[in-house]
This record gives sequence, structure tokens and C-alpha cells, in this order.
Amino acid sequence: MQVVIFNIGKEKYALETRLVHGIEKMMNITNIPTAPYYISGLANLRGSIITVLDLKKYLNIYSDNEPENIIIVENDEEKIGLMVDSVQEVVEVSDDMLEKVNTESAYIKGVINFKEYIVTLLDGENLLK
Repeated sequence: MQVVIFNIGKEKYALETRLVHGIEKMMNITNIPTAPYYISGLANLRGSIITVLDLKKYLNIYSDNEPENIIIVENDEEKIGLMVDSVQEVVEVSDDMLEKVNTESAYIKGVINFKEYIVTLLDGENLLK
């Protein structure tokens, strides 16, 4: 499987590329007054209006870093932007690198064990529900 690795705070996370529609630099976001706390607002992506979600707030992760990128994901014909601190790389991951973890979170699929570091693989489908 192929994944995109990104940073939120000091931690590394990944999403499967089959859900990723694109990676954009930070863009102008229009605030929505009555939206939930983790929705940053709406953005114009080449003529299409997308909802932008602050992944830090959504996953309850603390970070002082300003988000640099928005990962555009597509689920059921709807595009959603996920604000992240930075995007690192896209890599191929073999099944033996993926380890399941015992967690209560429906958002975590497992961890990818690279020799130098560990990346938390997010469950994109559950994340976007």
C-alpha cells in the first residue's frame, strides 16, 4: 500500500493515498460561525468549495506549529481538506511493516514501523465519517 506521511506537532502520521486527491499549500479559509470547533471553514479549491478540517483539533493533538499544508481527501464524492503542519513524503509500505495496536480509537489503523521512526496510520474511512 502507498501512504502519504505528514507531521502534526512532533509526531508523524499517514493516510493511504487511495483516499488522497491532492496536497495543497495553506490557502484562504472562510470561517463558518456555527461550525464545530474542529472545522476551520470553507476554501475555494479551483472553483470547488471544500470544507477544511483542522486535524489537530479533531484528533485532540497539541502543536504550536502553524499548518503549512492541506491534504485533500475524497470520500463518497465529497472533497474535504485536512490541515496538517507539513507533508513529508509518499512511500510504499509492505504489509509486514504495519503493526496493529490495541487502542480504543476508531481513527487509528495501526503503526508503520520504519527503522528510524514510527508512523501512526490513520483510518481514513472512519476519520471522514
